[in-house]
Amino acid sequence: MTPAELLPQRTATRTGWRLQYLTLALIWGMSFLFIKEGLRTFVPMQITLGRVAIGAAVLAAVLLVRRERLPRGHRAWAHLSVAAVLNNVMPFSLFGYAEQRIPSGLAGICNASAPLFAAVVALVMLPDERLSPRRAAGLMTGFVGVFVVLGAWVGLSGDDLTGALMALGGGLCYGIGFPYTRRFLTGTGFSSLSLAAGQLLCGTVVLVAITPVLTSAPTRWSATAVFCVVLLGALGTGLAYLLNYGIISAVGATIATTVGYVLPLVSVLAGFLILGERLTWNEPVGAAIVVAGAALTQARPRTPRIPHVGSRAASAAAARGNHEMVLHAGHSGGGDGGRHLMP
Repeated sequence: MTPAELLPQRTATRTGWRLQYLTLALIWGMSFLFIKEGLRTFVPMQITLGRVAIGAAVLAAVLLVRRERLPRGHRAWAHLSVAAVLNNVMPFSLFGYAEQRIPSGLAGICNASAPLFAAVVALVMLPDERLSPRRAAGLMTGFVGVFVVLGAWVGLSGDDLTGALMALGGGLCYGIGFPYTRRFLTGTGFSSLSLAAGQLLCGTVVLVAITPVLTSAPTRWSATAVFCVVLLGALGTGLAYLLNYGIISAVGATIATTVGYVLPLVSVLAGFLILGERLTWNEPVGAAIVVAGAALTQARPRTPRIPHVGSRAASAAAARGNHEMVLHAGHSGGGDGGRHLMP
């Protein structure tokens, strides 16, 4: 397959978006399994460096094929650096440290809480966000689901609690990072692809600087672990961007957002079937509650369609929403205002 064939094509995705959708859900859901396998050789920050650097290389190659340029200006790169820390460096590392203590399936479940944190932060950071009764109900439902996942009624302690809190911390990073990205980077005039590539490049620079200081070189190398890190970068942080872009081009951001609801199911099944992980009853039940709450926080009331009035403004708003969705894909998920997030 040539690089050009990897680029999103509207005509292709119009007929094949369902396959792209399933592939994207599989890639993002399997990311937690790849992290778990990578931990057999590498420490979490080294895995993060590998996946971010490889993802940056993939998107940089696509930029070259499309003859696009990276963003320009000190202000844009300053915001990209902050976004890289919030959306890549910190959450990727936290999920790695979490999986040293908890099963990969449970980490995937905790990731589903990210839209809840994003909805809360967006209320503070974004002036156009409002706490509607439906969204308030979604937040309450979702956080009840978090407590069910943790099994709060039996007492919280030990490595399981520490690992779950680390995974939830990764979700919180996404919850801060996506509203930040929406406020300071969306609408800057740069393409979503160039912004995503720039963000991953910033993340790579940060990780190259701090990883050798905070970690030591692996004492033994596993081919499986190396392969999983490569898959994390090339697929979960590179190709996923292109797949998500194709889905948005074909059927819009609303359908693309629902990939996040399938992700915990894939991560749990992968952990159970491939790694032999065990889950207690409260974890899948809690995950279903969290996903239901996240869906409520995303739901927006339908507005009547008025033909011929403000059609140009409506088209611009739709394009802006799709731009926000695409900007977030391929490194921490995508979503309008950060409501659809990847691991």
